[in-house]
Amino acid sequence: MWYNSIGKKALFAEVSRKMPKKVEYNNESIKTLKDEQRVRQKPAVIFGSDGIEGCQHAIFEIVSNSVDEAREGYGDKIIVTRFADNSVEVQDFGRGIPVDYNNTEKRYNWELVFCELYASGKYDNGAGGNYEFSLGTNGLGLCATQYASEYLEAEIHTGGFRYVLNFKKGKHVGKMLKEEYSKRDTGTRIKWRPDLEVFTDIDISLDYYKNMLQHQAVVNAGIRFILKNQVGKSFETFEYYYEKGIEDYINEKVGEDALTAVQSWQNESECRDRDDLDSYRLKTNVVLTFSNKHQFKEFYHNSSFLENGGSPEKAVRTAFVNQIDSYLKTNGKYLKTDSKITFQDIEDCLAIVISSFSTFTSYENQTKKSISNKGIQDSMTAFLKHQLEIYFLENPLDADKITTQVLINMRSRVKAEKTRLGTKESLIQNVNNLTNRIQKFVDCRSKDTSVRELFIVEGDSAKGACVQSRNAEFQAIMPIRGKILNCLKVDYNRIFSSDIITDLIKVIGCGVEVETKPKSGKDLVSFNLDLLRWNKIIICTDADVDGFHIRTLVLTMIYRLMPTLIYEGKVFIAESPLYEITCGDETWFAYTEKEKADVLEKIGSKKYSIQRSKGLGENDPEMMSLTTMNPATRRLIKVSPSDALATSEKFDLLLGDNLADRKEYIAQNGYRYLELTDVS
Repeated sequence: MWYNSIGKKALFAEVSRKMPKKVEYNNESIKTLKDEQRVRQKPAVIFGSDGIEGCQHAIFEIVSNSVDEAREGYGDKIIVTRFADNSVEVQDFGRGIPVDYNNTEKRYNWELVFCELYASGKYDNGAGGNYEFSLGTNGLGLCATQYASEYLEAEIHTGGFRYVLNFKKGKHVGKMLKEEYSKRDTGTRIKWRPDLEVFTDIDISLDYYKNMLQHQAVVNAGIRFILKNQVGKSFETFEYYYEKGIEDYINEKVGEDALTAVQSWQNESECRDRDDLDSYRLKTNVVLTFSNKHQFKEFYHNSSFLENGGSPEKAVRTAFVNQIDSYLKTNGKYLKTDSKITFQDIEDCLAIVISSFSTFTSYENQTKKSISNKGIQDSMTAFLKHQLEIYFLENPLDADKITTQVLINMRSRVKAEKTRLGTKESLIQNVNNLTNRIQKFVDCRSKDTSVRELFIVEGDSAKGACVQSRNAEFQAIMPIRGKILNCLKVDYNRIFSSDIITDLIKVIGCGVEVETKPKSGKDLVSFNLDLLRWNKIIICTDADVDGFHIRTLVLTMIYRLMPTLIYEGKVFIAESPLYEITCGDETWFAYTEKEKADVLEKIGSKKYSIQRSKGLGENDPEMMSLTTMNPATRRLIKVSPSDALATSEKFDLLLGDNLADRKEYIAQNGYRYLELTDVS
């Protein structure tokens, strides 16, 4: 890095690097992915992730196909087997996938459903097709799962025949076996193992299978879901079955703790997402109750659990707030000092499950965790408003119970918020009063915590240089006197007896993460990130052994007393240059030995002078601004440990009481740091 000392303009050094030769971009640069590579190379496009979530969704896709069959009345049982080697088997007793020759497409159906994306028998839903409502709509799930598998076996009983197909890494192996089958049962059995060449993780937990199958049982009344889990050489079995579906589920979760009786509402309607678009059918099932002990809301569409809600959740929010607010106003239940209720006040005592089905659905993506149909949202909103109005008219006692509880929730929320804001303001004022009394702390003018920066510097001389070179609008300076305590080696009483440490804590402002308050430091507040007064906390020390030691001690203090600041990316280290190189009227600052070598190579045979950089306190304000203070030219290192445990262990090894391991570490690694040793 170099600077023109006359123009005061910062420039960046040109460092030559070995770069691979670029391939010319031309007409031959455009390529397409073929067949299985479309999924194997880009699994996240279909499954939403190439990690465990994507692998889970592949399983859900196969289960969905079996659910669609059972919902149409073909089979009342679905068996899912989780094997110890992470392979999966899904068996249903539906009609069996058609896999024989398709005269319309002039191909075998097994090629279409297992090896062709966007091939499906569910595109005609709502127009006299094979499925009234279906979870599968895109023709992607089965083919994509096959493409992403290490192997896949399919056995199908349909039309008096037994078919067997085998695939390996997305390609068909051998020929399709077709033989006569005299037994009466029909259905499909698919076993596969997700491929670790496609997914980063395939070890799906048992809890995922349990939760997913329970969700399916809840919204598919009368269908039995059986989960078999391999443990050693045997299998443990779990069954999920709700005769009345979501009504049984609500009663199971709320039990005797309901404020009101469980309500069950059904509706069928025609929807359209825009006036010029075709209409589609919507079937809505709503079960709800109110309770102070059990609050939850769950939404399902075409049997898919809508983890992120979407249209049904928006409808519930709008309808319930509108109708309950209207009831409160009409019946004069609001006080003059009351605020208008919000959905938070309602959901604090609401237990509701909505299961809906439509012949056309706009999922936000293939993972089907949210739907975005405006027609569904509008239809549900109108239906829920109407049902709530009738419910309140026909059940005045329930209406009074519900609205009274909502008002209690609203008043508690408002009171709690006022208390929180008052406490925060009080704590901020206390912190401000404390910082005003801290010696040698130099604050900045701005009160905007999104821009304020705190520089923790080494001693009074560094403080003077930083004060002269800072931007006083948003940069504050806090000098520390010498080396602070090693916070990993002393107890809290000694830590909070240190004026240097307590002054730093007060200036930072957010308190400390200590479960039990020690005798010392009673005026320190408990940790609250909202009280942090700075966007960046920058540790700024000399580029020598003492400076590195002080930097490490400050980091150790933050790590022990307020580690959240590190996890939130609030702590930085200001890099100081190692060398100052002058040639003519140009000056370079090199931060590494490599940068020094690059500058010297650039200078060539010209006359130059080079010196190890001085301490921060000896630098002139212009240099300090360019190298340390100016956000446009300085270098900062964000302290963000990716592994908190590893960081804690390293701090303990080098700065804690673990003398034996430290001695061994120095014996094995000390030679790497000999050039930094100060033996003068």
